[in-house]
Amino acid sequence: MRIFSYLGKKVGDLTIKYSNLPESYIKRSYEQVYWRNPKGYPQYPAAQVARKKYRFTTHRPWTAQFRRDNEPNKLRKKVFLEPVGEWSFFKGDRVEIMIGKDKGKQGIINQVIQERNWVFVEGLNTHLRVVGKDKKFPGVTIQSEAPLLVTTGVKLVDPETLKGTDIEWRYTEEGDKVRVSLASSRIIPIPKAAEETMDFKSKALYIENTDKDTAAADVTKITFQPKLATFEMDIMESMGIKEDRVPAKSYWY
Repeated sequence: MRIFSYLGKKVGDLTIKYSNLPESYIKRSYEQVYWRNPKGYPQYPAAQVARKKYRFTTHRPWTAQFRRDNEPNKLRKKVFLEPVGEWSFFKGDRVEIMIGKDKGKQGIINQVIQERNWVFVEGLNTHLRVVGKDKKFPGVTIQSEAPLLVTTGVKLVDPETLKGTDIEWRYTEEGDKVRVSLASSRIIPIPKAAEETMDFKSKALYIENTDKDTAAADVTKITFQPKLATFEMDIMESMGIKEDRVPAKSYWY
């Protein structure tokens, strides 16, 4: 099992490194390097002076808005996040706002940012901001939704009482993991919108490409057979190698 977990971790690292949006590109897009030793000179160590602290908001790291939020010599306060053990909010959930000017109102979550414990509720908790303002143009005032913390700002709506409630994860008799309201013990199903990707594609509408996609039957097929043998012993058995050497005697005093 340790070998399986190790290989699974390596596959996950390769997926992050060589995916359609690799992590290396994201890092290059926002990093600010002020000074770096030239490459190709062994007498110079691989040292550099770069910015270490960035402020991550709703703007993507490769956008101009992110660069404006993290201009050189512009420092922000450190953000402390309360760890969330089990994430319970998904796109399409109906929630009740617990703080702010819209306290008590209910709406639908249209965006989730787990890295900051944020959710955005459609049409609620909004503020006005000016976009495109310069010396010649006064700009356009638009209404923008501000994020809400899932720890203090919102609660899921109970399907029976239609009020905000705390929930916990439980298992059904069939073994399915579900969200259960603590107020009425009703199951709060995960909405279908949670399966949609950024380009509004869902699992039901996806058409498999037989030339590129791995079939679902191959993915769910169990190919690992547990044995009371180490990784080296398993390799030797598969290659027909027999160990005929006799280990040297060792003495302990």
